[in-house]
Amino acid sequence: MRDTPEELRELQALLDASLSRSTSHLRSIVTERTLTAEQLTQILTGMCTLALSTVTAKGEPRISGVDGHFLHGKWYFGTARSAAKARHLAARPAASVAHMRGEDLGVFTHGTVEILNPQGGVPAPDWPDLLAYFKDFYGDDAFDWDDEVVYYRLHPHWMTVYAPDFAKLTAASQS
Repeated sequence: MRDTPEELRELQALLDASLSRSTSHLRSIVTERTLTAEQLTQILTGMCTLALSTVTAKGEPRISGVDGHFLHGKWYFGTARSAAKARHLAARPAASVAHMRGEDLGVFTHGTVEILNPQGGVPAPDWPDLLAYFKDFYGDDAFDWDDEVVYYRLHPHWMTVYAPDFAKLTAASQS
């Protein structure tokens, strides 16, 4: 687990606040079927396929898949610098992501992205550590890390989790 106690407290506060601001319909589904921040970080390890939602200049929604990594209580993902979603996020940084594992897990997040490695710009202060993590995961030569890919951190303002059986999720992650 890479998350600090402070990051876990912040994530738990976000989960609690998000659920309390949700509709009664969503609360009726999720309450008693959710995870704590600590449980969530135990489940969301390695690469998690995300459905990423962005918006075009005309306000039309677009959805696509990205490799997501849940680190420090936030989602991190990348794409090609030439991808449509990269253009969308550069112009309109609001985004939503969903990670689902059948009926066993749903993690739904809304927030604003931060570009971690802007081309020709100053990278995020923690970019060297994150880049080391991504290179370790994908391989040093998987991409032209400077020019080919852009990475994002989604700063969540709302996140909720549906998980009716934590034991089933932990058993699945250990097999």
